[in-house]
Amino acid sequence: MDELPLTEDQLLQKHKRERKELQAQIQILKKSICKGDKKKKKEVADEIARKEENLEKRQDEELARWKISQVTLNDKDTENLEETYNINDIESKESEKVQQRISKAQRRRYKKENAERERNQRIIEQEAFDVYGKRNVEMQSIQKILYERDLMLYEIPSDGHCLYNAIAHQLKMLGEIPFSLHDLRMKTAIYLRQNRNDFLPFISNPDSDQLLSPEQYEKYCNDIVETCTWGGAIELQVLSRILERQIEVIQATGTPYIVGDEFSKKKRIILTYHRYMYELGAHYNSVTKFVKEDES
Repeated sequence: MDELPLTEDQLLQKHKRERKELQAQIQILKKSICKGDKKKKKEVADEIARKEENLEKRQDEELARWKISQVTLNDKDTENLEETYNINDIESKESEKVQQRISKAQRRRYKKENAERERNQRIIEQEAFDVYGKRNVEMQSIQKILYERDLMLYEIPSDGHCLYNAIAHQLKMLGEIPFSLHDLRMKTAIYLRQNRNDFLPFISNPDSDQLLSPEQYEKYCNDIVETCTWGGAIELQVLSRILERQIEVIQATGTPYIVGDEFSKKKRIILTYHRYMYELGAHYNSVTKFVKEDES
């Protein structure tokens, strides 16, 4: 016997149970770390991040599919259209005779109307996917969090420099001495070279998952200055230390990620992190104070 489809509430409850189960798994993973074992700590942190991201992606897709499944043409209209125009499905002899009397012009009209109906259905489904797709759901969640804090999104171009440009914008908003993205990239590379022993154990080769050799680490630093290499968690830590400010990263789900606890006395830099905003990958934006539409 086929199972009845889940209601939206049942699906959300299922997702809630899955998140609780994941949190239990995370606690077990964290307890497996021996004190002082930095390598194990990084491996566990990477595994936790991977599990959280996989669960979030799957749940987003399940919810989007459920929403799309609810968006259909009116059943009565669909039945009427099928009865009127689905000529190929008529099997009785009497119906075949009726079909023979239908002119070519009528058939063309029926075919055109069927094609239009199918096109409209595809439009409805695409609109539903746009509304309930991962990108839009994530954006709405982030904007809601910002609104509750009297903030709004400030979009940064997606060109590989988003982290540095977002921080440069924040420094300008805070009234700090302005730094260009080149300044921030240069300072980041210098700091990484000067503190290689602190960071080398936490950077792995994306192709092999092995830790970088000293030569590869030097290339990593060179790429920060000379290319549009995307900045991530390591660069956030470095920039927090260079600027002596906390950096808060707001995400669609979970608590904000805060770097630089030791710099709590200064006003923090606030960024937003987007997993699905662009097809090329993750992206950072900046924020500004919320401004009502009727305000200049």
